[in-house]
Amino acid sequence: MAGNAYNGDMDPELAALLGTAGSDNSPLPDFNDLFGEKNKDDFADISSASGGDVDITASGFPAVTKRLEEKGHSFFNDPNYYKTALSNEGDIAQRVHNILQKYLTAKDPKDRSVFRQQFISPFWEFLFGIGRKSTSKLAPSKKYLLRFGILHPTFLNAETRDFFSKIIDDNVLEQPVHYMDEWLYAVGTSKMRPSSTDEVKIAKGNTQSKLQSLLEKAQGKFDGARVLLRSKDKERDEIEKILRDRLSAIYERTPLNEYSEVSDCFTEGQKMSITEIQNLLKALLKNDHELGLSIRDFIGAQADVEILADKLANEGGAVAVDIGAIDTELDTIRQMAKMTIGRQGNHFPVLTAEYFHSVPNEVATRENIIAMLARIESIDAEAFCRVYKSRLNRIAPFVLLIPTYGDMGFCWEPFDRYNRATSRGRIIIPMYPRNLYLAVLTAVADLRWQVAKEKASFYWMEEGLTGHYYQWFQSLKLKGDIKEYFIRDYILWMTKEAEGIQKLDKDVRGTFWRHMPFTREVKERLRNRSFVYQELYQRDMNRAMSDGY
Repeated sequence: MAGNAYNGDMDPELAALLGTAGSDNSPLPDFNDLFGEKNKDDFADISSASGGDVDITASGFPAVTKRLEEKGHSFFNDPNYYKTALSNEGDIAQRVHNILQKYLTAKDPKDRSVFRQQFISPFWEFLFGIGRKSTSKLAPSKKYLLRFGILHPTFLNAETRDFFSKIIDDNVLEQPVHYMDEWLYAVGTSKMRPSSTDEVKIAKGNTQSKLQSLLEKAQGKFDGARVLLRSKDKERDEIEKILRDRLSAIYERTPLNEYSEVSDCFTEGQKMSITEIQNLLKALLKNDHELGLSIRDFIGAQADVEILADKLANEGGAVAVDIGAIDTELDTIRQMAKMTIGRQGNHFPVLTAEYFHSVPNEVATRENIIAMLARIESIDAEAFCRVYKSRLNRIAPFVLLIPTYGDMGFCWEPFDRYNRATSRGRIIIPMYPRNLYLAVLTAVADLRWQVAKEKASFYWMEEGLTGHYYQWFQSLKLKGDIKEYFIRDYILWMTKEAEGIQKLDKDVRGTFWRHMPFTREVKERLRNRSFVYQELYQRDMNRAMSDGY
């Protein structure tokens, strides 16, 4: 995407179009016994996918004070859970059931291995059917199948079932961390754009497809303008609040000891407040100018969206797609699920006691992930920050939690292709890894690399974080995927170097210290640990004094 897409200039195509310039397992019952009557169970309310709007004034993640409910729900004790999960899903449900029965009853390990492998593809096809229904209320069994991979509760022991029943359902912390059912709901109801890795195909060479593409670009620009406008308004409120506090401070009077009818001179603190008030007034004027520009951009972007939406409606509405958004998203998720696991990993898509060995704090629940992201941010100060218009904005990524036995998280989209300024990146994290913190770290490292690479654009091998790391990589004549090396080094940076244990090459440590700085608290602690960190800390001081940092 062109670099000037968010500097206030109108997209040339858009301007031309608008005419403007600018193990207690119980045996499975027979399939015919399962579906003799219609499912009459109550439906559960689906959690809304919140966290779409970005608040770039937020300084961090909220504290996680509650990770589980005190009392769990009873859905996993329902004897009809499995029956409800498979009901109304057509022939594919019967195929899934038949293969699963063969897998569970096979005595020969080789036969079990064959049936286990045969089960995977039909099961994903079965999930597609459930996924298409995710925009409406799902029965609890279908919801928890998408969310946790729980097909039959008795595949888990009582203790594990009790744990999963206590996982908090709703996004009470209102963070952009979503389970798979919530993610599909958001995509299917257009609350979230589909992933751009496998874009929905549209017919080429007609007015509708062109209008649809331009509308998406205009919507991306409008989203960015809206976030920046809200940010400037909040910034003004903060400046005014500090200004009122400083004004109140200078109004305080202390009577003169020798002559009580007269007040004494300003104190040193009051004099400092007066100086600060002068700076605050300048900041307020600067904010007002930027707010005016943001209002102009917001109004212009809103008008562009409305005009294009009207033109598209006149042309007969949205472009017909070859594949539904949810199907496309699920296909993307399936490929990403494979990537979290790797070729040699366990690709079995159902949660069972045989493969589930995680303790509660090592399961990727929403609350555990938010706590780990906060932990990462307490070490890597700018882990979720991007620079826009010379301002460092904190933009937490969307996080998709998928029920796989993978060990690696990763980033598949550093930001929205139509809104590079304020859109969220997207990372995916497996729910049942051997080490959850490492899975989250690999995802954040991947996000870090991709954001830095996109920022440097054509000069990614020369400038910034990726440029310096690439030059070190080349100087040692290393072979292999440079991003994999970076991710391994980032994990060492966060787990060893942050504790004062020197594991990285000197040049890599210097690059990371400069371009991925630790928080002030970590730096202060490390400077007293060894001469190596003290020297890096002193370089920071020297750059700050010369205004070159």
